[in-house]
Amino acid sequence: MKLYSYFRSSAAYRVRIALNLKEIAYETQPVHLVKNEQQQEQYVALNPSQLVPTLIDQDQALSQSLSILEYLEEQYPATPLLPKDRIERAKVRAFAQVIACDIHPLDNLRVLKYLKNDLAVNDEQKNQWYQHWIIEGFKSLEKQLQHSNGQFCFGTQATIADCCLIPQVYNAKRFKIDLSAFPKIESIYQHCLTLPAFLHAAPEQQPDWE
Repeated sequence: MKLYSYFRSSAAYRVRIALNLKEIAYETQPVHLVKNEQQQEQYVALNPSQLVPTLIDQDQALSQSLSILEYLEEQYPATPLLPKDRIERAKVRAFAQVIACDIHPLDNLRVLKYLKNDLAVNDEQKNQWYQHWIIEGFKSLEKQLQHSNGQFCFGTQATIADCCLIPQVYNAKRFKIDLSAFPKIESIYQHCLTLPAFLHAAPEQQPDWE
């Protein structure tokens, strides 16, 4: 199994966590987004969207992090990342989609590049944009975590929700966002950082870390 990844990509980070939680061995193939390696012909043939991650399994190229997480759940059911209860599964998926569909697309690297390079937004304004959309999303997420035990988003073990939350919190901290208004989010983040599956998926642990 091969994962095309960029160390700072939160979408790739989600998949790295899931692979580690399921103890699935994989090879990392770095794709440097800042250097536009995702636009190279060989990679575009694998992923026409020119994004990461791309997972190669059984000679099939799979894209979009949430789709990959669902695939891993079905293909490698050991260490499940979704609850058995149908309603709880829907809640986990909804939580993950707030991050992957509402927050992340607005703060994606290509959006930030467009703001700066095409719309002439300065760094301070770009950072304000980034912080605004994370804070707005975290307001919703914190409310959805009212019944969390403070260790995981839902229940007593990691789910797809945690795979998505931890990279987003990492980004929030990188942009110096005060998380004091989000105690559940902060608590879950700190707990997950004690677990090897999350630690080994962190950007600093990747072969392309710079």
